[in-house]
Amino acid sequence: MKTKNTGKSGRHFATMAQVDVPQGRNGKHKSIVTAIIADLDRLENGAALKIELAELGDSKENVRSALNRATRKQKRNVATASDGQFLYVWNVAD
Repeated sequence: MKTKNTGKSGRHFATMAQVDVPQGRNGKHKSIVTAIIADLDRLENGAALKIELAELGDSKENVRSALNRATRKQKRNVATASDGQFLYVWNVAD
């Protein structure tokens, strides 16, 4: 890795106040995952969301992984299935 000495301080990188460092991470799947979870909150028992794969903005595998991370963090149980055109998501009863 090439590094560049930035001057008298001997540091290789710029510095900033820690209070100015962003504390959250808005990943590229945040909007779709947030929308899916919001719809799951309003979903009736025995129903599933039917989401067109073209609306996902990324591969179904990546969105499914992001959704899995988010739901595990919230200690929610959801299930997914897919076919060639749609991703299906539903709440799993505890």
